[in-house]
Amino acid sequence: MSSAIYAKMISEALTAQRADLNVIKAKRGGKFKISDAKPYVDAVNGMTAGEGQSPEVIRLHVDSVNAHYQIFDKLTETVTPEDDPFVEHYQTPAIMEILYELDPAFRGAVDQFIKALADNESLVGKESIRRYGGFYGPTAVVDFAFVPGSTSNVVNTILQGLSIDKKYKQAILSSKSWGMNTSYGIGAAFAGAIEEGKTADQAVKEEIKMLQLVYDKPIEAQTKLMTDHGHTSFDVKKYMDMYKERMRSAVKAAVDAGVHYGNIVTVPAYCVGDVAHHIAQSMFNMAKDDVTMAIMEATTDVMEQTLKAGLDQGYKSVYDVLSVATGSTAAAVAYILEKDGFTVPMVVDLLSKRYTNYVCKYPNRGPAAELHNVDFMDMIWRGAQIIDNAPKGAGGKIKGVKVQLGAVDANEVISNPQRYTYPACAITVRFSSLMRLADFPCLLTSEPVTATLMTNIIALDPKSPGSPARVCKNCAVTGLIKRCDYCNWNSAV
Repeated sequence: MSSAIYAKMISEALTAQRADLNVIKAKRGGKFKISDAKPYVDAVNGMTAGEGQSPEVIRLHVDSVNAHYQIFDKLTETVTPEDDPFVEHYQTPAIMEILYELDPAFRGAVDQFIKALADNESLVGKESIRRYGGFYGPTAVVDFAFVPGSTSNVVNTILQGLSIDKKYKQAILSSKSWGMNTSYGIGAAFAGAIEEGKTADQAVKEEIKMLQLVYDKPIEAQTKLMTDHGHTSFDVKKYMDMYKERMRSAVKAAVDAGVHYGNIVTVPAYCVGDVAHHIAQSMFNMAKDDVTMAIMEATTDVMEQTLKAGLDQGYKSVYDVLSVATGSTAAAVAYILEKDGFTVPMVVDLLSKRYTNYVCKYPNRGPAAELHNVDFMDMIWRGAQIIDNAPKGAGGKIKGVKVQLGAVDANEVISNPQRYTYPACAITVRFSSLMRLADFPCLLTSEPVTATLMTNIIALDPKSPGSPARVCKNCAVTGLIKRCDYCNWNSAV
């Protein structure tokens, strides 16, 4: 792989991240308008197909962000905090319906899967009950890997027993992982039915019915979910209908070029969240706190300096670039955590115990309530292993590249917590901001960076499915709850 591709990937990813941070820094504490996200759209419009990359894949990313932004600009001036988590969930339903129209054989494969959902009533019931009762501990129901308690885990298990073309199996799986085919997560309808006083048998049947709707009529399913949620910001059905028409040409071009359907359902979805979600009222409100803002800035500085150090040193693989990007911010957050005398196992234990109490206190909790707590725990768990001394840890290196943690110490806000609380007792300030970010770690993990890098990676190998992640995540919670036997990452379709 030429060094030019690595440099391009890093430049595009950092440009997207900086576009977000610059807007947030300037607008924090103010009122969010859709037009505030224009700098991110401009950053995405700078993406190009490099040597050996599929222009059709890059187009899926760029066209999707532009369609998303321009449709929002027509439908609404702003999006409420209560509605902004879902803005990434309106793309895959439309893409799925386009593929159904273009390829009747794919639609036929999906019909087989829909029937199999009913045939696997015992599995759906078991997994719904386990999620409802907190059997697996904290889990991400929409995890982009195969962790127990995730929708991907259940979908993969069902697909294994079906005689469907492998490429279609992989597309169905991708559509409910990095591709976000509706906002639905396994077990939600079951939990709602149980809390309404229905029997377990009735609840499982409602669960299956909802899962089937997600795949049978994705746009209708997402519209129902948002109506039930009480969405008010804009007409979601109108958005999806407009988006479907806007993206039809790009999807057709990708199909004609042989891009794997798993990538076609994935790429357009995970790149749009910066418009009205990461750049949004909720973020403007959260980032009013100087320490919270500084943590996002400092971790980005660490990532930028580390990625560039790796570029000077030389990368061996495009996946090494992704590892360095996400690992450097993980290391930076773990490093900040330890500045206040907290260790990662302490935080994992704290949030896991809190989760158990949360399940008891709120049995009708949202199916994704702990989603970002899980992301945060997994991130700091990985970061602690990176910064730990060798041979126990990685000695502060990722793929042989030294993490540039000096950027954290150089941040004046993070280095002076006494300015943001009772000065003589400033020993929990940074930790308190990290707990805020534990609910919203999207620019720490970082989503615009991973979206941009993954599109670049998929563009280099468009015929292989880029999602879900077919690796063991080394989940943080497994340090407390031994649930690995329930994971099926090594038997992915």
